[in-house]
Amino acid sequence: MAQLVQLGVVVDALQLLLKPVELSPSPSSSDQTKQRGKVLETLRSNLSALEGRFQNNPEYGDLGHLRDSIKSQASWYAVSDDVTWNFTSDILILLLCLKRCMIEVAASFNPQAANPRTPEAAPALSPDTLSISQQKNVQSALQFVVTLGLCPCLLPGVGIPLKHRSEFGAVAETLVSWDHPPSRVRRLYVSCIVLLDIASHSILGSLILTRHLGDIIAGLCQLGYCPAKTKGTQTLQNDSAQLLTEEEQSCCRDALKSLLDRVYQPNVIKELLILQGGLKQGRPSAPGSVSQPLVQAPCWLRRLCGQLLSERLLKANGVKAVVQGILEGAGVGAAGGQGAETVVADWRKCDTVARILASCPQQSLSVEEYYRQVCPQVLNLLHITDKLTARQFQRVSCSTFLAMVKEQPKLAEKYLFKPLLTPLLKCVDVSIGTQEELHPGAVIVDEATLTQCIEDLYKIYVVGNEPNIPLISSLQSVLQAVFALYCFTKHSVSHLRSLCQEIVLWYLQKCEHTEAITALKQLARLNSSVSKFHPAFQFCPGSDGGAVITVKSTISEEDEALYQKVSSEQWRIECLVDLLSNLRESGLSGDFFISCLKDLTSMAAEEEEERKAATLTDMDGFLEHEKYEAQQIEKQEAKLLTLQLIAALCEKVTSAVFSNTVQVIEFIAATLQRACVCLAHNTQGTVEAQTLSMGMGLVAAMLGGAVQLTPEDYTALQELLPMLEDISARHPDPVIQELASDLRISIATHGAFCTDTITSAAHNAPGRTSKVTAGLEGTWSSSGEKADDRKTCAEKRSADPEGALPSNITSEQVQELLVSAVDPQVPVRTAALRTLVHFLKQRESEILAHQEKILSLFLENLEHEDSFVYLAAIQGLAVLTDVFPQRILPRLLQEYRDSPQTGGKKISSESRMKMGEVLMRGTRALGDLASHYRDPLIHAFLQGVRDPDNMLRASSLSNLGELCQRLRFALGPVVHEISYCLIAVVKTERDVEVRRAAVHVVTLLLRGLSKKATEVLADVLRNLYRLLKFVVQTDRDEVCVLHAQLALEELDDIMRQLLFPQQKLEKKITVLP
Repeated sequence: MAQLVQLGVVVDALQLLLKPVELSPSPSSSDQTKQRGKVLETLRSNLSALEGRFQNNPEYGDLGHLRDSIKSQASWYAVSDDVTWNFTSDILILLLCLKRCMIEVAASFNPQAANPRTPEAAPALSPDTLSISQQKNVQSALQFVVTLGLCPCLLPGVGIPLKHRSEFGAVAETLVSWDHPPSRVRRLYVSCIVLLDIASHSILGSLILTRHLGDIIAGLCQLGYCPAKTKGTQTLQNDSAQLLTEEEQSCCRDALKSLLDRVYQPNVIKELLILQGGLKQGRPSAPGSVSQPLVQAPCWLRRLCGQLLSERLLKANGVKAVVQGILEGAGVGAAGGQGAETVVADWRKCDTVARILASCPQQSLSVEEYYRQVCPQVLNLLHITDKLTARQFQRVSCSTFLAMVKEQPKLAEKYLFKPLLTPLLKCVDVSIGTQEELHPGAVIVDEATLTQCIEDLYKIYVVGNEPNIPLISSLQSVLQAVFALYCFTKHSVSHLRSLCQEIVLWYLQKCEHTEAITALKQLARLNSSVSKFHPAFQFCPGSDGGAVITVKSTISEEDEALYQKVSSEQWRIECLVDLLSNLRESGLSGDFFISCLKDLTSMAAEEEEERKAATLTDMDGFLEHEKYEAQQIEKQEAKLLTLQLIAALCEKVTSAVFSNTVQVIEFIAATLQRACVCLAHNTQGTVEAQTLSMGMGLVAAMLGGAVQLTPEDYTALQELLPMLEDISARHPDPVIQELASDLRISIATHGAFCTDTITSAAHNAPGRTSKVTAGLEGTWSSSGEKADDRKTCAEKRSADPEGALPSNITSEQVQELLVSAVDPQVPVRTAALRTLVHFLKQRESEILAHQEKILSLFLENLEHEDSFVYLAAIQGLAVLTDVFPQRILPRLLQEYRDSPQTGGKKISSESRMKMGEVLMRGTRALGDLASHYRDPLIHAFLQGVRDPDNMLRASSLSNLGELCQRLRFALGPVVHEISYCLIAVVKTERDVEVRRAAVHVVTLLLRGLSKKATEVLADVLRNLYRLLKFVVQTDRDEVCVLHAQLALEELDDIMRQLLFPQQKLEKKITVLP
């Protein structure tokens, strides 16, 4: 018990020694001299008062003996003529006494075992724990040690001067006298070593290292690495006592190394960066004062800090520590930055960190070795899950990735691209092992790895959005696998679908136009020379909404194999056309459509030539004949795929396939070229004749004034002249010959010559009112050219078959809303979510086009801890359910049903209760349509009743009651399951909240059905009545009994209305015929 008193006595002694001094706020030069004398006098007075307390107060006897013992053991302690050093030394001695007392008290502490029957009882508090007031006294003592004993001894440029920290620091610099021993170096050495000794205790160490880490590091750097002759120490060279021995310098180096390895690494990085040098201009200390420049750090310190920073970087998780240290306090979410300027500054800081990480330090053995150590850590930054810092880490990772690719493409391919793309490269036509190692059902890539790979690709390529040749070529190698995964996810709901779609669209938009068309043909399997998805592998659904790559099982039946091949090709083409529908503005879909038409024409010409050549030459040998047949089969398959692709494009994207007039002219050229080929081989049929008439009719319409042609358009029309001349010479129909000749003359004269034949053809052209022509007219008017005013409002409405309202918001504004919806600041995020809900209620077409992204955003914000955010997310999900019930409601039901017990995702009970609120709001919005989703809703809520969490069980029962109240007559087929569930819960449930909810369900059920309860609940009404009586008679909970009594009153009213109907005085009048 005496030791406990001694611990308090030590803190009281520190408090006595630290009696405060009052200073004037803005001292002049004369006032500074007075304040200096006042402070020194206060220090002497406090030292004298402490000595008097030790001599006169018997309570300080034990502390005095301990103090004398520590003084005798401390070789550095000596009385000086400088009062500031005596004051600092006494504080250090008292802190060492405090450390000794805390160690002895903790060693003698033997707490009793906690009683397991009282879990609310807290464990016994360790007696070496300091109270808040005691911690403040210790922190004040440490601040005096650093201010008087450590910082004044630092060289100019080492650390932050005291005068830039506080007003007292400016005064403290003038207090220390260097005319009396010990010297600067010795004082600095003693202060640093003793502080480190005190910091070895965990409690005291946390107080020291959280506030004075930078000063201690600065002191150890100067003691261990400062050269003997520098500009700042030239005046001190004559004093040999100030220099440390080699052993002491080595001790300081070891202490610095141990300290840097011990402390939280981001803090170390931040302090080393401050020591290395930052701003060259200090901030003004007061309004109107002149800013004082900071002294630049000496060269040896900058080199040392750079070396120490490089060592931190090359350690395990060093990249993450460096990023955290530099970005500490940056970002809107992390530090609450305000305004766009703060956000821009944070992005610039992220880019600066990326440039630092991408450059190899001098301390590294080689650039390749540096990339080998750093690149895996750069990729790991993409996997940070903390919402407040994830955006910053991902930004740094993406910027570093792109910078490394630019500086060292070969090393980036080896250490960045290869680890990033390995999961997808395994399923492409590459050597991954012998076929004997693969057995049906074997997992090649698991769900977590594949999901992480796709998410990383999305972050680097799409979010990073900095296209360059290495980046595009690397993505090209796995584009087939990404597209195959996209096709698989289109079969069901998956969070990977939108990611895969954005990745493929990014590649098609950022690569060259010709490369994009080639890539589209490869995705459609029109080019068999490229690497494609391994035929032995397949995608299978994952347990968390992702996908798994496994080995296919062999199909023995040829018919089944053929069916799967044909259906997969058809599905691939449909998915490709869906992708092209998102590229209408770029013109890629139109160019691809024209390219397919040209390929079809060339295939027809080659086929006819080969057929003629085959009739002239005989096949020598059976093998040559088989080879020829195999080639013909491949060509026929390619032709069928091309026809199927053209048909799908015509069906789904024809209305906006062409984005400009030049594409229309190229389409006409492809049509006329096909007609010329057919005329050359005398194979023209009905289809060819109709396409020729349509093409020539389009040319006539363009020349007849349907669109205002520019000089560039007439230049493109010049390509039609040879084909029109060929048609006018070979076509058997004289009308077609005359029209072709007139069109040729009109094109050559730039429309100056226009006959009645052209005008008639333009007016009566086949298919003029078809989808193609309507799409062309829309293209011409949207490209900024003059269009006729003949398009009425009815035609404009018919252009939107979905019935969506005209959009009052642009795509750029939608993107800004989506970005703001994941902003770390709560007000910004809430405002964005509420704006999205508002536009969803108004059925804005631009918003509805991003339903998958918006759904993911609402689901993500549903997990947010702030009520403003998750309530807005709940409202948004309810509106989405009302707009797209067939797509959204099954997804929400799956999220609600998922739990660790069912093998689903680990979703908290709170999140599932929020999802239940979403389902109920969506059910209210659906109204009578809710009966269509009766079975999945009831199944989900009944499954929630069996959850281990009692609050979730009660919530599920509450939702079930409200749903039953709204279903009314649609409740009939499932009334037995619901009644059995309620009876079982009431009779077996121990938790009172769940029982209350179950009885309340009966009340809602009777209230919702009202008079029709006797019809709908005819089979279970007696059981429910007995259940309510059982609760009233046996349940001890008053609330349960109250709910049961209310339900019985509802049942009583129903039966009274049935047995004693209200008498109405009415008279029927019948009109005879």
